Amino acid sequence: MRRRVASFFSAARRRGVGSIVAAARRRLTRRNVGLVLAAVRRRLTRRRVVAALLAVVAAPFVIVAIVAVFTPLPAELREPAPPSLRVLAKDGKLLREVRADDGARARPLPLAAFPKRVTDAVLAAEDRHFRSHLGVDVAAVVRAIGSNVAHRRVVSGASTITMQLARTVRPHKRSLWGKITEAGLAVRIEASLSKDEILEQYLNRVVYGPSMRGFAAAAHGYCGVAPDGLSLAEAALVAGLPRGPSLYAVTKRPELARRRRDRVLDRMADAGFVTNEEAERAKAEPIAAALDKPAFGAPHLVRGLASGALASWQPGLAEALGERKTIQEIHTTIDPELQRVAEDAVVTSLAALADRHVTAASVVAIDNATGDVLAWVGSPAFYDEAALGQNDGVVALRQPGSALKPFVYAEAMRRLGFTPATMLPDVEIHIPLPGGGDYVPHDYDQKQRGPVRLREALGSSLNIPAVDTIRRVGTENVLARLHAFGFESLREEAEHYGPALALGDGEVTLVELARAYVALARGGTTKPLRVVKRVVRSPSDAVLLAPREGERVVDERVAAMLADVLADKTARMSAFGDQNVLEVPGVEVAAKTGTSKGFRDNVAVGFSRRVTVAVWAGNFDGSPMQGVSGISGAGPIFRAVMTAASTGEKRRPFIAPESAEQLGLARTSVCALTGDVPGPHCPHTVREWLPADAAEHGATCTVHQAVRVDVRNGLPAGEACGGELVQTRLFEAWPPSYRAWAERMNRPLLPRESSPACPLAPRDDDDGAAPTITYPVDGARFVIDPDRPRDLQLLHVEAIGDDVEVDGEKLPPTREWRLEPGDHVLTARRGATTSKPVRFTVR
Repeated sequence: MRRRVASFFSAARRRGVGSIVAAARRRLTRRNVGLVLAAVRRRLTRRRVVAALLAVVAAPFVIVAIVAVFTPLPAELREPAPPSLRVLAKDGKLLREVRADDGARARPLPLAAFPKRVTDAVLAAEDRHFRSHLGVDVAAVVRAIGSNVAHRRVVSGASTITMQLARTVRPHKRSLWGKITEAGLAVRIEASLSKDEILEQYLNRVVYGPSMRGFAAAAHGYCGVAPDGLSLAEAALVAGLPRGPSLYAVTKRPELARRRRDRVLDRMADAGFVTNEEAERAKAEPIAAALDKPAFGAPHLVRGLASGALASWQPGLAEALGERKTIQEIHTTIDPELQRVAEDAVVTSLAALADRHVTAASVVAIDNATGDVLAWVGSPAFYDEAALGQNDGVVALRQPGSALKPFVYAEAMRRLGFTPATMLPDVEIHIPLPGGGDYVPHDYDQKQRGPVRLREALGSSLNIPAVDTIRRVGTENVLARLHAFGFESLREEAEHYGPALALGDGEVTLVELARAYVALARGGTTKPLRVVKRVVRSPSDAVLLAPREGERVVDERVAAMLADVLADKTARMSAFGDQNVLEVPGVEVAAKTGTSKGFRDNVAVGFSRRVTVAVWAGNFDGSPMQGVSGISGAGPIFRAVMTAASTGEKRRPFIAPESAEQLGLARTSVCALTGDVPGPHCPHTVREWLPADAAEHGATCTVHQAVRVDVRNGLPAGEACGGELVQTRLFEAWPPSYRAWAERMNRPLLPRESSPACPLAPRDDDDGAAPTITYPVDGARFVIDPDRPRDLQLLHVEAIGDDVEVDGEKLPPTREWRLEPGDHVLTARRGATTSKPVRFTVR
């Protein structure tokens, strides 16, 4: 019977199922029909079940194949993974890591940068058959299905490295269709990229931890080293994270992380990647339980570089930065130790001023030789919203106060031949304003010192001499010189600022101020700033930014004389005392402070031979401080930073005797009061650095005079008196602008009249001074205001002499002249003597 049934089914297979019934009718008797029909039913049912099962298993793979055919390769996989931006200090240490657009810390590397132990660990942990499958591991899928069905829950997955990469670039919901599309994309990836390219993309794109994308980011984050610095145990630890970045987080679940690491090590040993002994030794290594703390150095600078906002401050930087999303590293010139000192100094100094409403301060330090920015502190606390801490005081526009005065005197030295010995008036002066009225400057202490030498005027930061100087030089000339020094923020015309520009009545940035003082430190030559040394997009794509040369803006000896004045402790003594915060022990420092109107801003800026430091203190909302000057506000910060920056620097004067001859300077004696070559009657002299020609051919002091007087009345005596009736006494013969001060100070003024008993013979100059036009200066330019009545637009001429003429016409006693367009000539006369002509233009 069995043979017959077997023969029956053999025939059925040959002829097809459709002939079974016919065969049964021919071959079988009624007796065994029931048995045969039962056997047929069993065989047909088994076949259908197998066919159905095969269809169920095959269908997803067919669908996957179809999906793969119609799925394009994601465009991002044709490019390197986007990095986060790491901004580094000059020693290579991280200042701050700016996360990529997806919020992740990422350090993509070429596959060659990952050592074999890392790739072995990853393959053992995630996809042992990576090199042999086509994106989907069929055996693993079948095995996972069987395991999951047997346990009636998901106990095993079958995701390959390629499928995980697909899921990373095209996330999907957890569903059957999502898994199918993931597998289809994996097949497409396998068809488009090589195995090495896929592995590289995986290592750089898969999530390894909180805000960590890619293996290298996790290696730095958890172990503090690059992938090539990982031990075998560390490589296994990091390789096991993608399976559950939160589940195996080292800092939260170290025991689970250890078990996962050990499992990876076992798999590495099973795969033959390591020996059992190597795996066991690695298991004995303790788990690192600390996540690295993100660095947060120089946050304002880093933000400016990451956004490109600071690109214009360095020549060539904008081009080097280019498309910033592809930059991996920016190597800056920041000195991390000096940066720390500056940040600490800001916090400490502001704490001491907490009761005087000072909430913000900023610092920038620059290497004089290279132009490298060594420190950049934008505010005391980046995230202090109450104090507007995200404002960057280094590039904010603020009034610099008296810190602009050196550049006023630089132009006077350049244009008018001023020297540190030039006598300037610290007396009441009135300067007509275009809109009417007079501008009357005052010194900070409301005092008037009379005649002062430029050295004292600048060293003690006197306002009146500075304003008188800019009036004589011309505001437009000073503004042009400031532009040459790099003050690009002063964009208005000279008429907008007026003579108050000498006192800082114009907004500039702290970095502009520092850059200008660098030029003084460099002997009158500018130096373009460099804050970035290198921009890296990949190990093979790096742009180097070398220091660039500047240009000369003032003569070297002018810069040397100004540096010598700004470093003169004695010159600043009358204003700041014997000891002040501008003094740095053991180092020659040229420094200047400035305070804006209403105590809204103050600055301290200066340089040693090595470095320039500029500091601003105030409030970002513009509210005034409570009586805080540059000495008490910015000054202590300046001293702390300059002291740290000048460590190891030896004290050397800015004008050394051995270099003076080369500079064309000579050390010579001048009258302590007038700054002229000492006459025979000058009671005191001082030594001063002067240009060699000025020292040799300078004017002799005529203020101090020895005069015969009639002892009966103390008036100058003529030849008619003699003997005991006459004595020789010392007097001071001051120009008219100083007489009021001299009288107030009870100076020994030369009497205007002689003794009636023995009058002096008539002379051309009763005051002992030759006729001179003191204002305007030669070459001055004036502009007629079309919106004001012409009769109100008057030029107030200041002169020594009896008469003043404009174009040959005598002026009235008020010495006022209505402005007329054209070129004009001024002269002063006294007796037969005529002054040197002064030419000016009105337009």
